[in-house]
Amino acid sequence: MNFFIKSAYAQSGPIGGQSLFGALLLPVALLVVFYFLLIRPQNKRAKEQKEMLGKIAAGDEVATNGGILGKVIEVRDQFVTLEIASGVTVKLQKFQISQLLPKGTVKNA
Repeated sequence: MNFFIKSAYAQSGPIGGQSLFGALLLPVALLVVFYFLLIRPQNKRAKEQKEMLGKIAAGDEVATNGGILGKVIEVRDQFVTLEIASGVTVKLQKFQISQLLPKGTVKNA
């Protein structure tokens, strides 16, 4: 019956074994790469967004996440009122504003 199933023979392990430094090198390198490629840029973008939202004042022209351009009429703690057309105002949450636009952009659009 030995020709159907190969016999398993005990083999010795690697002679030197793997050092602790070698075993931890790859996970630490991956964490460093993730930090510089994912976490750090995301934190930087969030900080810039928070600063921009803090600077919004009446009269600024902004673009929303949905692509709506408008002029800020009123600013409150959580909400902003935008005039998107003559006599048409919209109230939206501050975090929906994606960027401040240069003056005159809304008139030219």
